[in-house]
Amino acid sequence: MQTPWGDFPVCDAHVHFFSPAFFALLAAQSGQPVEETGRTLDWRIPPSCEDLTADWVRELDEYSVAKAALIASIPGDEDSVAAAVTLHPDRFWGFFMANPLARESAPGGIARVQNALAGGLLQGVCLFPAMHRYSMADPRVRPVFEAAAAHPGALVFVHCGVLTVGVRRKLGLSSLFDMRYSNPIDLHAIALEFPSVNFVIPHFGAGYFREALMLCDLCPNVYLDTSSSNSWMRYQPGNLDLKAVFRQALEVAGPRRLLFGSDSSFFPRGWHAKIFQAQVQALCDIEIAADHAGLILGGNLERLLAR
Repeated sequence: MQTPWGDFPVCDAHVHFFSPAFFALLAAQSGQPVEETGRTLDWRIPPSCEDLTADWVRELDEYSVAKAALIASIPGDEDSVAAAVTLHPDRFWGFFMANPLARESAPGGIARVQNALAGGLLQGVCLFPAMHRYSMADPRVRPVFEAAAAHPGALVFVHCGVLTVGVRRKLGLSSLFDMRYSNPIDLHAIALEFPSVNFVIPHFGAGYFREALMLCDLCPNVYLDTSSSNSWMRYQPGNLDLKAVFRQALEVAGPRRLLFGSDSSFFPRGWHAKIFQAQVQALCDIEIAADHAGLILGGNLERLLAR
């Protein structure tokens, strides 16, 4: 992609893959047909994973994005993302959501995690402790880290901080998240114990920016993704803006541990170009070096997930 720093590959670390199974679950929870769910949300429901994969390929092509990490956004939907990676391994990496509290072989359970990583197509395990209401210190979570450690190149994505799911609000569905389990500091002992596993905290910690920076400072295997509008900044003192966020993150974590992400998700919106443009502008404003921009906007993710 042509950028203010020159032409280099841009890779997106955070794209949700809203598969037919995802919409079927939403429809079942809201008690309405899938088609009605799409009309309520004003979103396009993909007829198949193949169609959704083709949509994302066209979208990446339109914006000259080299590659993206696709996230299966419900536990048990790892096959959807694996299918996309199988079709286009040169364009996608596969991440999947797990719920370590589920029965071992249930959707999102530990056996599914182990099988998904062993298959070789999926490289990122996504944990949402506030959503599924568990502590990172819960012994039932430990097998996730052990599974990641057993598969070099696998990473563990842990959502911390504020968690809102707008799609559920639009459908009138409750979201019983528990923010007691959302502090990045909860990862400290785990990241130290599993130094070969790389951990990713999205959205700069989503309101726990200070704590995310502390964790990065203490644990060299912790990365931050830059995704979404980062509206959590309104909680911070001193009128914090994206430029200041990047400055502080670079000071603590350095340019090799920041991963550009857009938090793209649904169609017809597609790839969230405005998020990318805002981050590029912030990096320009702080006059980041070209080689560092290349790392943040794609090089770091390629290095992390290289096999």
